[in-house]
Amino acid sequence: MSNPSGAPASDTAVATVLGQNLRDVGLVTRVISWVIDVLIINLVAIITGLGAELIVSVFPITKSLKPLFVAIAGAVYLVWTAGYFVAFWSISGQTPGSRLMQVRLVTSDGGRVKPARALVRWVGMNLGMLPLPWGYVPIPFERLGFPDWLAHTRVIEAPQLSIAEVRRQRMRQTRRTSPLRSSPAHKEITDDR
Repeated sequence: MSNPSGAPASDTAVATVLGQNLRDVGLVTRVISWVIDVLIINLVAIITGLGAELIVSVFPITKSLKPLFVAIAGAVYLVWTAGYFVAFWSISGQTPGSRLMQVRLVTSDGGRVKPARALVRWVGMNLGMLPLPWGYVPIPFERLGFPDWLAHTRVIEAPQLSIAEVRRQRMRQTRRTSPLRSSPAHKEITDDR
């Protein structure tokens, strides 16, 4: 079985079941996925911040430079957050939270999301929360929020096969296309079974 990008599924990747009429997902699934992603983003940021603080504590730095470091840290956090979503959406259509909740981001016609569109969606995701999360109010009714409308994307169900099932299907596929399968020796072996 292959994944949506057309590449064969690998042992480490989890394949998505294709050929099904998949539905757009609702608000609760999206929120759970987003919370998982925010926890990952913040955990990495906290660990990085603690490491940076430890390194900076070794060197004598005047207090007048502290606001500069805070501004730099804020900018790095913003770039890290944008990079996290844009990279995952454009590479596989799934962040770790999306994968856990078995949902995928696709274009409105079901194609792969390119980095520019992913960046537009990330901007829309943040604008949709200002001043309150009004950009997400339509999701329970239309299954389409402001970020999806802005970037012309959809969040769909993406049921996934286990890694073991991917291996089984690949072995079946290999057996079907194996050159030994058509040889007379192979026919004798299979006839004896």
